[in-house]
Amino acid sequence: MNSELPYQGGSVQWHLGPVIDALRTSRESTHNIRHQGRVRELPSREVLRQIVDGLSAALFPTHYGRPDLNDESIDYYVADTLNVALDRLVEQVRRALRFSPAAPSDASGADAQREDLVLAERARAITREFAARLPGLRALLVSDVQAALAGDPAATSVAEIMLCYPGTIAILYHRIAHCLTRLGVPFLARVVADIGHSLTGIDIHPGAQIGGSFFIDHGTGVVIGETAILGERVRLYQAVTLGAKRFPVDDSGALVKGIPRHPIVEDDVVIYAGATILGRITIGAGSTIGGNVWLTQSVPPGSNVSQAQMRNT
Repeated sequence: MNSELPYQGGSVQWHLGPVIDALRTSRESTHNIRHQGRVRELPSREVLRQIVDGLSAALFPTHYGRPDLNDESIDYYVADTLNVALDRLVEQVRRALRFSPAAPSDASGADAQREDLVLAERARAITREFAARLPGLRALLVSDVQAALAGDPAATSVAEIMLCYPGTIAILYHRIAHCLTRLGVPFLARVVADIGHSLTGIDIHPGAQIGGSFFIDHGTGVVIGETAILGERVRLYQAVTLGAKRFPVDDSGALVKGIPRHPIVEDDVVIYAGATILGRITIGAGSTIGGNVWLTQSVPPGSNVSQAQMRNT
């Protein structure tokens, strides 16, 4: 590098002054897409990834935390890890609450400060309730791992399932995200769910209701929609879609949101690879849906639906 050449900063070299001015105008006025035109604080994907890592380590210390823990150190480790994760979570919850329909929109001055205090206290209350639900969440996750061990002949141990199975990771992210949804921070839950999707290739909307002992084998390409309801001991294989058949619109042509539009899958159902199940239909308990089936109508309990049968209907 020639030290005699004058340093050319990026803004000078590329004549960025007018570009920066135009981008500021777009950001602040012409194309302002901030929530309510003003919200700048967004939940952080990176921090949320750290939070889920911490929660995972607190729930399963030797699998996702430290393998050298013993009976004397494990509770201290869990307490410290959980404190750090929850301290981080409360700030992310506070940010996400800004995107709630009930969040204040136009307060300023002292009113804005009071509303900030209200949001902060609500965030702390939600985080405390989330912490209280962790033992129940862990029980559900243990049932999911046990279902994988019982349902996959290739599985040799719980440790293998927890460390190597993308379905297990996806379900862990979903259980956390669904809990956050139920506690009133669906935006934060969507970010958590999308991180899980990025890691595993499995896309589960945090609004989906999924019973215990849930197993996703292989898993890549699985999609479960927002209003889907899955019972106990459901097993899915890769590329299964539990989706919507159509999207109703109102008189103005806008999508009608929040209505049930995804399948109900009852207890003990197995759905094999590539099956696509659409609409608010019910798959009866104990049914088996074969690979690559396209299904848009309910089936009674104990049904066995194959691709050949669907071609003949």
